[in-house]
Amino acid sequence: METRELRYFVAVAEELHFGRAALRLGIAQPPLSRAIQQLERRLGAALLDRTSRTVTLTEAGSVLLVEGRAALDAVDAAEHRTRRAALSATGRPGLVLATKASTSRELLAKLLDAYAAEPGAVPVEVILCGPAEQAPLLREGRADVALLHRPFDSTAGFDTEELSTEGQVVVLPAGHPLTARAHVHMADITCLPGLPLPRWPEPDGTYRPGPGPQVRDHSQLLQLVALGRACAVSPESCRAQLHDDLAAVPVLDAPRVTTVIAWPAHSRSRAVADLVRTAIRL
Repeated sequence: METRELRYFVAVAEELHFGRAALRLGIAQPPLSRAIQQLERRLGAALLDRTSRTVTLTEAGSVLLVEGRAALDAVDAAEHRTRRAALSATGRPGLVLATKASTSRELLAKLLDAYAAEPGAVPVEVILCGPAEQAPLLREGRADVALLHRPFDSTAGFDTEELSTEGQVVVLPAGHPLTARAHVHMADITCLPGLPLPRWPEPDGTYRPGPGPQVRDHSQLLQLVALGRACAVSPESCRAQLHDDLAAVPVLDAPRVTTVIAWPAHSRSRAVADLVRTAIRL
C-alpha cells in the first residue's frame, strides 16, 4: 500500500462522506473514489459500504482505519525525528522533553540539573503540556522523551522506567470544612455542594456531560478551586504549587500515581539513554 492511499482512506473513513473527505484533502472527488476502489482491489476486500446517502465502514475497513492511523503516525514520526536529528547535527537543541505543566517542579529541576552535569549532555528543550498531550508528542516524533503519569497516561508502545509513586490529595479552598480533617475518601468529595470535580477534555477535544467546570490546564483548575467553583484530586506533589488560598487533604482511596520516564521503544539515541539513566539514578 502507498501512504497516499492510506491518507485518502483515513480521510473518507473519518468523514464517512466522499465530498467532505475530498475537500479536506484538497482534491476532486472522482480521483478520490478511484483511489479507494484501487485500494480495495489491491487488498481484495470491501472497505466501505456505499449507498446513495450513506458511507459506512465494513469490518475490514474498521481494521484498516486503526492500522492505517498507526502507520501514518509512524511515517510522520519518522519524518519529524529525521529532521530533528539533522538539526541536532548543526548545533540545535539535542533533546525535547514533554511533561505536564503540573509535574513536580522539584523532580523536573533535579533531573535537568543532574543531566546537565553529565559528560556529553546536550541541551534539553522542555515542552509543558496539558493533560494527555505528552504521549502524542512522543508518538509523533515531536518529543524524544516524556514524563508520564500512570494510571492517567497511556504508556502503550513506549519503553518506561518508574521514577516515583505517590498518593493523591483533594485540593480545596482554604477554610473549607473538609480541610480540618486528617484525610478523606473519594465518597466525601464526589458530591461536594458547589465544588464539583472538573471535566478534562477527551482525546477528540470534546467534554463529557456533567456538572463540573470544563478545564484545560492545571493553573486554570487551581484558580477555579480558589474561587470556590470546583475541587481537584491531584498527586500529593502538587502541594508545592499551592498558594495560601488553597489547602490539600490526603484521599485515602484515590489511586496512587506513578511517574515514569518514557521514550519510543525503537529509540537508539545516546542522549535519551543518558537522560533516562540520570532519571533512574535520581
